[in-house]
Amino acid sequence: MTGGGWAAAAGACVGEGAGLALAWAGASGQSGGMGFLKKIFTWWEGATLTTGWHVRRHGRQVGSDALGNVYYASKQGNRRFVLYNGPNDASRIPPEWYSWLHHQIDGLPDEALGPAPRFLKPPTPNLTGTPQAYRPSGALERGGQRAAASGDYEAWTPDGG
Repeated sequence: MTGGGWAAAAGACVGEGAGLALAWAGASGQSGGMGFLKKIFTWWEGATLTTGWHVRRHGRQVGSDALGNVYYASKQGNRRFVLYNGPNDASRIPPEWYSWLHHQIDGLPDEALGPAPRFLKPPTPNLTGTPQAYRPSGALERGGQRAAASGDYEAWTPDGG
């Protein structure tokens, strides 16, 4: 194993026997040497070059999802991987593929699971850090003011006032 690629994978390991969530994005969208350097040293917007190389060398592609994520199983069959299409965020994995990655089902989702119930909504990605994130009243992004509550406290001050 190469150290650079697996350093990215270490943070995505979900537990013993549960498989690794690795990431690989296609072209970075940047031109010139900066895009190449980004693929070597950064893992948060796709896997490093060595991680993608390792997964493709030691795994076999088993499927993909509507978001463009590609799923692999190791050639020995004991590990399962995802190469993300875009930011490395586990909330971007659909529930049926999550079940497969974590060995909750043996077969591929298309074969092992029936059709999804009509009442299910599409999964929502993690919105933390985006403009769509939840911000309760009193949050700094909403002005930092909150309504007074009954039994509200008075802050302590060193001069007793």
